[in-house]
Amino acid sequence: MLSELMNFCRACFRPGSDKYGHGGTDAGGKQDGLLWYKDYGQHLHGEFSMAVVQANNLLEDQSSIRSGSLSTNESGPFGTFVGVYDGHGGPETSRFINEHLVHHLKRFSAEQQSMSVDVIRKSFQATEEGFTSLVATQWSMKPQIAAVGSCCLVGVICNGTLYVANVGDSRAVMGRAVKATGEVLAVQLSAEHNASIESVRQELKSMHPDDSQIVVLKHNVWRVKGLIQVSRSIGDVYLKKAEFNREPLYAKFRLREPIKKPILSSEPSISVHQLQPQDQFVIFASDGLWEHFSNQEAVDIVQQNPRNGIARRLIKIALQEAAKKREMRYSDLKKIDRGVRRHFHDDITVIVVFIDSTFVSRATSVKFPSISLRGGGVHLPSNTLAPCTTPTEAGAT
Repeated sequence: MLSELMNFCRACFRPGSDKYGHGGTDAGGKQDGLLWYKDYGQHLHGEFSMAVVQANNLLEDQSSIRSGSLSTNESGPFGTFVGVYDGHGGPETSRFINEHLVHHLKRFSAEQQSMSVDVIRKSFQATEEGFTSLVATQWSMKPQIAAVGSCCLVGVICNGTLYVANVGDSRAVMGRAVKATGEVLAVQLSAEHNASIESVRQELKSMHPDDSQIVVLKHNVWRVKGLIQVSRSIGDVYLKKAEFNREPLYAKFRLREPIKKPILSSEPSISVHQLQPQDQFVIFASDGLWEHFSNQEAVDIVQQNPRNGIARRLIKIALQEAAKKREMRYSDLKKIDRGVRRHFHDDITVIVVFIDSTFVSRATSVKFPSISLRGGGVHLPSNTLAPCTTPTEAGAT
């Protein structure tokens, strides 16, 4: 408690060039075994709740929320940035995205002096190119990094507009109120890229008409080339560039025929929504949550419970469902250590962002302390412009 108070005081009195005055930060977050959570916080457009539970030996989910300037310029634009990065094959790609993507976004928004679909798309592309360069640099010493990748779900609220960008199978779901009935209905905002979806399989087949094995049903699960479920990602360069699909990469990742064109894509699906007063909140979560809930079930839980701690509550209910499926008690599931825990559930990240319509249009006129918080309890300094060159151990326990 004392350390949190000291961090708050430092944030309030640290000089900075942030338009909102303080250049302050939110260094909150608590750890309870494999669960990290930030029950309540405020962003520029309302409130948020955030939680992460680890299942893998090394946490492969990474996440962050930032609110304040979304540009390297003091003049903005200003808004709220949310990122959920669900890694696979290891934590390197998700950590890399967490270090770099938002800095690219700030740089491109400064160049265009606005937020846009183009800014977000360029940020994804620059992040992909940066990680590919990292793989090339490390290939001789650490070739297996070529088989590490990550889904990437991003939400940006800026000037009354919500942008949602996604590669992979994480999901953003909005709770939208219906005036006539008072119900809050689930509206999925993100498009998913998973081979279990018929339209994704058809897309792959149309892009690779000469490859009868582009999607394979393996152990009752559809996989791209029999290897991976997602059709779009950051990283996974072994399925994008022929020079990284050869020895010394493990044989199980190497294809029989050389890659003539990228099999996976890093192109995000981006949707744009003009926020309305009936838009109540958005749940951003990795697929570990959606394995246990329908969109509407998740929205109902958020709507019917207090905002404070709602992300942690969603994870707890998901874990209770995971325990029930294995015919075990939730209390016993919590005793299982990381690594072994992955046999029972995935890493799960949840960020619930509440949207207060009275704040949506105030972004350029009201002073507000900037926040920058990373899932796992790692604090990002405000006004950091230069991305780190080495992925950190953020969030690993």
